[in-house]
Amino acid sequence: MAHGEEEPNHSSSTQNHEPEKEDGKFNAKKVILEHISDSHEWHFFSYPSEGGYKDVALPLPCILYNDVNGFSFFLFNKLHHGSVDGYSLNAEHHIGRSDGEGFYDLSITKNVLAMMISSILLILLFRTAAKGYTARPNQAPTGIQNLMEVLVSFVRDEAAKPFLGNKTDKYLPYLLTVFFFIWINNMLGLLPGGANVTGNIAVTTTLAIFTFILIITGSRKHYWMHILNPPGIPFGVKIILVPVEILGILTKPFALLIRLFANMTAGHLIVLSFLSMIFIFAQMSPIAGGGISLFSVAFSTFIYLLEMLVCALQAYIFTMLSSVFISEAIVEHSHSEEHH
Repeated sequence: MAHGEEEPNHSSSTQNHEPEKEDGKFNAKKVILEHISDSHEWHFFSYPSEGGYKDVALPLPCILYNDVNGFSFFLFNKLHHGSVDGYSLNAEHHIGRSDGEGFYDLSITKNVLAMMISSILLILLFRTAAKGYTARPNQAPTGIQNLMEVLVSFVRDEAAKPFLGNKTDKYLPYLLTVFFFIWINNMLGLLPGGANVTGNIAVTTTLAIFTFILIITGSRKHYWMHILNPPGIPFGVKIILVPVEILGILTKPFALLIRLFANMTAGHLIVLSFLSMIFIFAQMSPIAGGGISLFSVAFSTFIYLLEMLVCALQAYIFTMLSSVFISEAIVEHSHSEEHH
């Protein structure tokens, strides 16, 4: 373990600076980006104090590696007090090296910690439901067991079976995992101070890659023949159609990741933008700030409630489209029968 430099005795949970104001003005852009972006500390809220604003935040473990120092382990708040093993904060409040050398960042960030929490919740939910079936075999489900059975049946009957047919049981574990993982993370992201996990394009890309892997590994000969040699199509048209079909293999997971990322990020942006209007207008006039606050709070509440519906809807859409794309690769079709 690499050790950092000596530091003054400061609190690890609070830092004095002005994250929300620049030149005495409310910085809506900075506030919004801090809430929707990933970071090395979990920021909860700020409150005014002498000399600026004090943040209440949880510093997270930094795990960094480069060829000079090897691995370095320290809490992120140490960088507020100076350089640690050659690492320091740049003007954008991101970790960098003073010597300009590259490094690998394997840190537990806010989104990583949020996914750990959601994964634990998933395990607890499914284990609780499973214990209910073990303790009361052949009896009507109750409590959380009843809720989980309804949701599992919904995903199976509405998002999987209509497209996968007799292959449903093979892919249902993945589809259920994706549905509940997205839904729970979406809901946790709505909590005050929550992490915007599904608004991180790296997370949605990873989920889309898993679906893409299942598409490729489960594909059959007819799938590739339909792409590389479409039946019943003149050769001249195939020259144009085949590249389009090949491109379509990549656009499917791309559509999955962009749809989820854009919809979840947009919801957070709208809510935060409406709330920021209160502080922006208050700087112009206290009366204007008070008047706009009614409008902002009303619309923010409406969008927030709408987001709760979108959380479940986006989880369902991602699961359903994954099922559709997988089915196109694995379900056999007889082209010869279609054209005779």
